[in-house]
Amino acid sequence: MKHEIDKINKSEYKEVVDVWESSVRATHYFLREKDIEYFKSLILNTYLDAVELRCIRNNDKKIIAFLGVAEQNLEMLFIHSGYRGKSIGKALLNYSIDKFNVSKVDVNEQNEQAVGFYKHCGFETIGRSELDSSGKPYPTLHMELKK
Repeated sequence: MKHEIDKINKSEYKEVVDVWESSVRATHYFLREKDIEYFKSLILNTYLDAVELRCIRNNDKKIIAFLGVAEQNLEMLFIHSGYRGKSIGKALLNYSIDKFNVSKVDVNEQNEQAVGFYKHCGFETIGRSELDSSGKPYPTLHMELKK
């Protein structure tokens, strides 16, 4: 199935955060509730404005997945839990590589599904940090697309 990639308007940020939360609750079992709330606020108020955003919508034009890119780094890639396993993540990742020349991504080490996804798509781990970019105790793998 061909997935059409679309731009996101600032007025849709709440919808984007809802997709983020659905995805995180399905895959980031290691996050505490207070951390989900902490990141949710940061994403809505800071992170979305700092990246180039693109999305995939369902037939009702609702956002079901999105990505955010900054300086060849894939900063975010999230799929609504009801749409996982439909090659949407792969479509967004390939788009980010083709259109934004993405070559790097940081992944929570404990998110084994995401780590496996990126490895399957040609990324390899080139480094590791004990803390995430917010200084929280969630180890992060730094991955790079193999040339």
